[in-house]
Amino acid sequence: MVSERSLEVLRVIVQDYVASHEPVGSKAIVERHSFGVSAATIRNDMAQLEEEELITAPHTSSGRVPTDKGYRVFVDQLTELRPLTPAQRQAIESFLGDAVDLDDVLARTVRLLSQFTSQVALAQYPSFGSARVRHIEMVALGPTRLMTVLITDTGRVDQRLLDVATPIDDEALAEVRGRVNAELGGLALADAAAKLPNLPAVLPREHADLTVAVLASLGEQVAANRQDRLVMAGAANLARTERDFRGSIYPVLEALEEQVTMLKLFSEMEIEVDAVRASIGHEHEAPGLGEASVVATGYTTTGGGRAHLGVLGPTRMDYSNNMAAVRAVARYLTRLLGEDDR
Repeated sequence: MVSERSLEVLRVIVQDYVASHEPVGSKAIVERHSFGVSAATIRNDMAQLEEEELITAPHTSSGRVPTDKGYRVFVDQLTELRPLTPAQRQAIESFLGDAVDLDDVLARTVRLLSQFTSQVALAQYPSFGSARVRHIEMVALGPTRLMTVLITDTGRVDQRLLDVATPIDDEALAEVRGRVNAELGGLALADAAAKLPNLPAVLPREHADLTVAVLASLGEQVAANRQDRLVMAGAANLARTERDFRGSIYPVLEALEEQVTMLKLFSEMEIEVDAVRASIGHEHEAPGLGEASVVATGYTTTGGGRAHLGVLGPTRMDYSNNMAAVRAVARYLTRLLGEDDR
């Protein structure tokens, strides 16, 4: 166990190291912060922190830097998250509020979050395993050109273009659209996928070319929407913090490219909606991320869809600011997708 003052010393070491990227010594702590004690006393506190493996000396006779364990204690001791500025809150509302569909919402979300935090921002698409078919639209774009639109109750809108072998008849298209919606409307995507192969038996045989093309397209759309996916922005931010990663940032980039790795990490963090969690350094077992931290939370959509949102960067990150930004953006995302009929 460490004393209250030692915990306060740890706090300023983390904050100063994050700000300066330089090891922090007792003299600098006394000069920058009002502890009201001598440098020798601060050195004793630092010795206690080092004994508990909360800080370490990167070089002989240097100052100290936090360890993964030290960052963990710092994060767990955070009682308040730094609030976003009014300008940042306005930016969230105006930028995300102009989105046209779920794809656009999530793309805007990660762009905004990466700007707020200077980290890599990640957003998981809502879980489509429980999503249901809200509506299927079919729009003729030319004599043999067609667009199918799959809309789910989680706000997902998926569009596909396809060509049919014979000219499209408007009345035939309307009949196929009506029958398909009657058969699939309200079904869970898994049930819709299972039912699709049986639909030719209930669709007009005289429009076989049209129905075969439409059902093949819908099959691909349903399959795509049942897969967990991530959207990402801000990977270039890693280049600005490359010195925080010993050797190379390529293992981190490779982990980001492997969406399965990041989805697994989100799952292992067991994040509840509105609770912000941090996974620090070697706390997570994901390959290539031993020198990285992930700050994440959950959000929900209409229809009960749930997913994760977060940022990834070096362990030397501004946890208070990043956790506040992730929480604020996720809360707005929940309100936007919960109230909207996207």
